[in-house]
Amino acid sequence: MTTSDIHRTIDAVWRIESAKLIASLARIVRDVGLAEDLAQDALVIALGQWPESGIPDKPGAWLMATAKHRAIDRIRRNIVLERKHEEIGRDLEIQQELAEADFEAALDDDIGDDLLRLIFTACHPVISTEARVALTLRLLGGLTTDEIARAFLVSEATVAQRIVRAKRTLAEAHVPFEVPRGAERAARLSSVLEVIYLIFNEGYAATAGDDWVRPELCEDALRLGRILAGLIPNESEVHGLVALMEIQASRLRARVGPSGEPILLLDQNRARWDHLLIHRGLAALDRAEKLGEALGPYGVQAAIAACHARARTPKETDWVRIAALYDALAQVAPSPIVELNRAVAVAMAYGPAAGLEIVDALIDEPSLKSYHFLPGVRGDLLAKLGRFDEARAEFKRAASLARNVRERKLLLERARGVGQVNA
Repeated sequence: MTTSDIHRTIDAVWRIESAKLIASLARIVRDVGLAEDLAQDALVIALGQWPESGIPDKPGAWLMATAKHRAIDRIRRNIVLERKHEEIGRDLEIQQELAEADFEAALDDDIGDDLLRLIFTACHPVISTEARVALTLRLLGGLTTDEIARAFLVSEATVAQRIVRAKRTLAEAHVPFEVPRGAERAARLSSVLEVIYLIFNEGYAATAGDDWVRPELCEDALRLGRILAGLIPNESEVHGLVALMEIQASRLRARVGPSGEPILLLDQNRARWDHLLIHRGLAALDRAEKLGEALGPYGVQAAIAACHARARTPKETDWVRIAALYDALAQVAPSPIVELNRAVAVAMAYGPAAGLEIVDALIDEPSLKSYHFLPGVRGDLLAKLGRFDEARAEFKRAASLARNVRERKLLLERARGVGQVNA
């Protein structure tokens, strides 16, 4: 095996084992930042040793044992530096735990609990949304700072700063490495689901840059969602989110043309949809519904996505049901964006005039002032009503607001094409 082959193998091992490694270490050292540092130290040592010694039979256990020794060495150095007495006592206690721990068993025993603790810690609302996303991808996705930066089109320094600040905030706030209980659990779970779906959405419809979709981010979010559903199988909204992501991910191949250009839902070749992912999504939605609770926001959105997935052709889409589901979504998660999406469904079910009435009521909504979908939807409805000059202006305005290059080009093409078929 060549050195490059070994490095690729190490990279694969890290992607598989890093979350478990960090989660197990964090439970013992009680500090997520320190746990990641120790895991990274072990990775650096592996990069130095494995090309010479070969890949160990149990690489995860090797990394864990190496991280353990690094932890003990670090604690001993801290003691030598004569830190505060209470901290010395705490470090001695951790050193004892590390010395007694069976780290090979730790990769399997209680790893579900450790991963769940890590997910809730990385997504803690005490840190900013951007930092939660970056920290989650770093700790649970195994992505490097550079990979996260490229995925979100920001500088590597910005991502590094977000991660460092997030770790510092968690430490200063003394956030416990535990799964929240009681009333706090629901609020914290909402934060976890938000982070996972933000990651997915940035892959499904990139907000900026040259690419319309970034499938790798969708895959990362799906993996996190599936892990979460396995760890807490009795939470309806977790299954709802997984269902939504599975069904939306099924369209990824059909969402772009040969040159990477966007293809909108009703224009997609449905033969290119991934029916395995649709099946998985419908099964997850069924699990959410069978838990007996009223569907939450993600569950309702999954039900909407299911309507599209079940329609063999665009004409078979049950728009009346979709409009009713958007009414339900507006009840459980009211927002201007939900209202805008409801307008599209109402227009498809009851005609463009009915949809335009809803859209026009949103024109002065402050949160939608720079949201390019508002003039984009309005332009589409105006075109259907034969108001071509107004439609053209709306598409141009939408293009001026769009940050994604592919999307901007599509909107300008729609502006040029308004009224041509009917001319």
